[in-house]
Amino acid sequence: MAQPIRVGLAGFGISATVFHAPFFVTMPEYELVAVLERTKNESQKKYPFVKVVRSIEELVADPSIDLIVITSPNETHFPYAKAALQAGKHVVVEKPFTNTSAEALELVNLAAASGKILSVYQNRRYVSDFFTIRDILDKKLLGEVHEFEGHYDRYRAEARPRAWREAVKPGSGILYDLGAHLLDQVLYLFGLPQSITADIRQQRPHAKVDDYFDLRLNYGFTKVILHAGMLVREPGPRYMIHGTVGSFIKFGEDPQEALLRAGVLPGGADWGKEPESIHGLLHTEINGELVKKTVPSHAGDYGQYYRNLQNTIVNKAPLKEKPEHGYNTVRMIELAFESHNRQCTVPCSGLLDVQYQ
Repeated sequence: MAQPIRVGLAGFGISATVFHAPFFVTMPEYELVAVLERTKNESQKKYPFVKVVRSIEELVADPSIDLIVITSPNETHFPYAKAALQAGKHVVVEKPFTNTSAEALELVNLAAASGKILSVYQNRRYVSDFFTIRDILDKKLLGEVHEFEGHYDRYRAEARPRAWREAVKPGSGILYDLGAHLLDQVLYLFGLPQSITADIRQQRPHAKVDDYFDLRLNYGFTKVILHAGMLVREPGPRYMIHGTVGSFIKFGEDPQEALLRAGVLPGGADWGKEPESIHGLLHTEINGELVKKTVPSHAGDYGQYYRNLQNTIVNKAPLKEKPEHGYNTVRMIELAFESHNRQCTVPCSGLLDVQYQ
């Protein structure tokens, strides 16, 4: 087996501790070497073997590190990724890729010139519902999809003190946070839309940035609705997909995040498996007969992202989560804000025609 990829982790907040570090310490393909923490030493308490550094300059200057993984606040994504690429490192950036499409395009071009791998951590491609939806659509079990509706709803009426995602700064708000997941999934499934109509709001009295959005993406025959809000105490279906011969309705949430937050390390035969109670409902026509049944969900697996990345870095396999994908998601967020501010539908201009699947 090839030598493990040595990782430097920029940041040690929830993103790093839940979505990244557990995989680096359980996957033989990786070795966690160093962590950037400005003032604390929390990473060493959990992983005594890591080195703590205090600046991005110190992290990228370490010659033993192959890969820099950026999990720090959104405003750092662009300068940290640029510094890492210029230092000759492979780079993974948490979503959203950057705060502007101009920054994203600069990183796309810098990565191409450097010959290093630059990827966006779109872990919502590796969850049970998305795996199941991909399988249903690939098999054309719904016929031609005419409406796709995806939700990322939560209930948190109170303010969260010192939460940078809720402060007035670039890249804050629910559209950059949760919208980046939904938009990436839709771009993956359907490609580039023709136009977008957006309603973006601050619903909670204390909100300083957006905490609600409703996006309508026009694909011609196919209409896509993406919705997220922070005042949804009783959520409805997470996905509702309707086609010319059938529908698929899906409630519930992939279990991986809850397990990781509880301190459970990834792995084992049951990792990522949903309970039967939230398996989706398929109502369609198959071989001329109506079928209405529960469809077992595919098991989710965040670790597949990092196995794919290792295959790209070591074996030169095609990169799954391309920096151009990150650019397109950020550009779609910009277009959504433009649509909301102008109170009109706007064409989806400035997107990169890049392969997703």
